[in-house]
Amino acid sequence: MTSASAALSLLPSPLLRLRRHYHTPVRGTTFCAAMSSNTTSSPPSLGLAVESLECGGRTGSVKQQLAKLFEGSLKVIFPEEPNMEPLIAVCTAKFGDYQCNNAMGIFSKIKGKSTAFKNPNSVGQAISRHLPPSNIIESTSVAGPGFVNIVLSSKWVAQNIQNMLLNGIDAWAPILSVERAVVDFSSPNIAKEMHVGHLRSTIIGDTLSRMLEFSNVKVFRRNHVGDWGTQFGMLIEHLFDNFPSWEDTGEQAIGDLQEFYKASKRRFDDDPSFMQRAQQAVVRLQGGEARYRNAWKKICEISRKEFDLVYQRLGVHLEEKGESFYNPYIPKVLEELSTKGLIEESDGARVIFIQGQPIPLIVVKRDGGYNYASTDLAALWYRLNVEKAEWIIYITDVGQSQHFDMVFSAARRAGWLPDAKSILYPKTNHVGFGLVLGSDGKRFRTRSSEVVRLVELLDEAKSRCKAELVKRLEDNGKLKEWTDEELENTAEAVGYGAIKYADLKNNRLTNYTFSFDQMLNDKGNTAVYLLYAHARICSIIRKSGKDIEEIKKSGTLVLGHADERVLGLHLIQFAEVVEEACTNLLPNVLCEYLYNLSEIFTRFYTSCQVVGSAEETSRLLLCEATAVVMRKCFHLLGITPVYKI
Repeated sequence: MTSASAALSLLPSPLLRLRRHYHTPVRGTTFCAAMSSNTTSSPPSLGLAVESLECGGRTGSVKQQLAKLFEGSLKVIFPEEPNMEPLIAVCTAKFGDYQCNNAMGIFSKIKGKSTAFKNPNSVGQAISRHLPPSNIIESTSVAGPGFVNIVLSSKWVAQNIQNMLLNGIDAWAPILSVERAVVDFSSPNIAKEMHVGHLRSTIIGDTLSRMLEFSNVKVFRRNHVGDWGTQFGMLIEHLFDNFPSWEDTGEQAIGDLQEFYKASKRRFDDDPSFMQRAQQAVVRLQGGEARYRNAWKKICEISRKEFDLVYQRLGVHLEEKGESFYNPYIPKVLEELSTKGLIEESDGARVIFIQGQPIPLIVVKRDGGYNYASTDLAALWYRLNVEKAEWIIYITDVGQSQHFDMVFSAARRAGWLPDAKSILYPKTNHVGFGLVLGSDGKRFRTRSSEVVRLVELLDEAKSRCKAELVKRLEDNGKLKEWTDEELENTAEAVGYGAIKYADLKNNRLTNYTFSFDQMLNDKGNTAVYLLYAHARICSIIRKSGKDIEEIKKSGTLVLGHADERVLGLHLIQFAEVVEEACTNLLPNVLCEYLYNLSEIFTRFYTSCQVVGSAEETSRLLLCEATAVVMRKCFHLLGITPVYKI
């Protein structure tokens, strides 16, 4: 039995699963209220212990830990409502660090049913009073319609940071509600060179994969390359015509694959007899004729080598499972869909009608051939049933949104996926993104209207960075202190990082203008500024002359100054920011956090002397914690940090 046959013998519909996950609203969307003077000091002891939210040594984000505490309170007050989820949000005003926002919603449900609560404020008071004992919370206050403002213990915040320094940043990895995910990204077409259009899918997909992997999710990084289709007929025939003994000459016969593709395409468009032979070649290839299969394999092999060079430079890892991989699964998958009554005949094609869509989803063309829809349905089936993915994420431009909406709708009709509004797993998401524009506001192209090759962009970014770095070092007399290898590595890290960050810092749904001048600026929200900020922090620690590893073990972190506390609070919010970026599939959330961290550190360093101060040990620990979190942010964004400038 082949692997495809074995897989197809599995049950057709995956088990729908439900996982509990605390609701954590988007940061910055709530405010702390000071509409009431009702204040509660440290939560009174109720003799009720609350277990720490732990998973593999991780305690979860601050929001998750607070949610666990408030869940304990809600269970005591409302035992008849076992599934009441705490609504925890970050405060954006001065009355607290976090806030619990359940009171109004609860009161609207119990109004008229209970005499114990007269208004939402009384519900908030009860929630605050019944909080279990915890060293996390310093105090709470109830404001307005029951908002429970929470002030964290500065001592706990400091201890949390020290624990991270001793145990590693992985201790701050968020706890997500999925264990296995497929991320489908990059996906260039064989025989075509990767260009700027592939940039967004590749780096957005890599960042989402890194964040999920950091969160201990098993991620299948899938490169769904276009390695099967009508274009191979013209490529193979062009190869046979021009190089009859191509098997002996190998890659030299094809040479520049991009030019080879263009030449075969011109013949296909201009020569009817060549077009006919190319179409016949597709039939022979798909029929399994050895000569055609071997030529196809060689073309794919050459393309993969070129793709891999780009992926290596970007530091991106992918496992290829292209269109051809799923081809053997299509007949059985379509048979299942047909048996379930989804597939109908329409104008000679076989289609699935989707409610609310003006056109049907064509799964078999009039000529009997398969298309993107049939391949994508087979791929989705495989990912659900064979790879057992709970979350399948597709990263392409927004122009493909309708296609994926229709594929997902067909899968729901087949019973493969739960209802779109359901909280059951498995689930699917299309992560759409906008265009890369040139300075003229149009799609980014070369002066000759060609698409911009990705390799050329990377080369130019590195070259510009190296020139600027050499000039900077010459100006301050430090060029002799740098080796050629250091110059090359730093120029590469900053150049490639600048391209990635300029893309990732934007909301992915929007278009963005590609500008080397902007992305390589060392001021403002750029990778150059952030990488240099990290290097400056490393310099502060080096200049202290202290062994930071020894200080981690023997020193104590104290957040005595207001700016120290603000920095410490921002640091411990790292886990929930990664959680939000993963949950909403928005890498720009992490970029915003990283930039704000740099700005907050600058304010701390301006107001708090580090080296030579009485608080030197504590503040060096705070510097090190900032550098560690920055490095993890860089890693998640696929950016290599630099340690000196």
